[in-house]
Amino acid sequence: MTDRPACSLWMFVARTDVAFMMQTIPHIVRMCDYPFVEKVLAIDVAEPSGEKRQRPHLADLSEIRERCAELLGDGVVDRVIDIEYSDSYRKKLYKKHFGLPRVKGTHNYKGYPVLGSMFCIEECRTDHMVHFDSDMLLYQKGGYDWISEGISQLDMDAELIWVRPQAGPEPGMFAEGGGEKINKVPAFASRAYLFDIRKLEEILPLTALWAKRQGKTKERVPRFVLNAYHRITGGGILDSWEKIMTRGLKEKERFGSWMYHGDDCWTLHPCDHGHDFIKALPEIIERVERGEYPPEQAGKYDLDLGVWLRFLGKQ
Repeated sequence: MTDRPACSLWMFVARTDVAFMMQTIPHIVRMCDYPFVEKVLAIDVAEPSGEKRQRPHLADLSEIRERCAELLGDGVVDRVIDIEYSDSYRKKLYKKHFGLPRVKGTHNYKGYPVLGSMFCIEECRTDHMVHFDSDMLLYQKGGYDWISEGISQLDMDAELIWVRPQAGPEPGMFAEGGGEKINKVPAFASRAYLFDIRKLEEILPLTALWAKRQGKTKERVPRFVLNAYHRITGGGILDSWEKIMTRGLKEKERFGSWMYHGDDCWTLHPCDHGHDFIKALPEIIERVERGEYPPEQAGKYDLDLGVWLRFLGKQ
């Protein structure tokens, strides 16, 4: 297909990703198979927080930079950029996206980069942006083009802000009815998506949300009081980017869509990044790129590592 719509690919990389990024990032680029205006790695230079501090294979920032430079030199990506965490930049983005420049937190309670998500959107040079977390796996059948189809959906439906490929091989928990595509949903998924940035900006500012767990003393305070306190002071631990976006979509009556493709295109999310996963990853990627998977994985979004290890003859 020629003259496809302008679109950029953005992927997060962090100190938690060094053990798998040299395999997953080229894999994502291969499977997308799209003439992106640019393919960008956004490095999370902040110290790991939340559950990210307990992740295996935690690397030094210098090691991440070396891996990114290698991907850049090999032509896998076109640009590498640090997520900006200066006070002035944080205040500017939070004023635009939350209407609250005083918010101090940059990551959610799990350590996921909320500010980083906004950063990628703001720094993207095209109106359409595809995002993947760097541990995601994607299958796309040869000749199929989920991105062009997704942009077409976005252009046809004024209420639609984002789309993403099917979650898991074969219809699963997000499929409804078994038609060519599933219904629009007032929810958001942050690990893989295609945004129309212009439409997203129409619903700003979003409502900032804070995590339920804010420390033992604060847990005894009513939630509405705690939220009001955080809005005034800008303190507190942010809730997930998914929940913040989902709240914004519902408030502004906009939608997203999980695109149903049968076995033409689907994603998997690896939850376990341990030794067994890293060791089996080359074979998992090889099978995924051929559209193969264990029968027990059908309809499931999270990669079932035990099932895959048996499928590959490693257990």
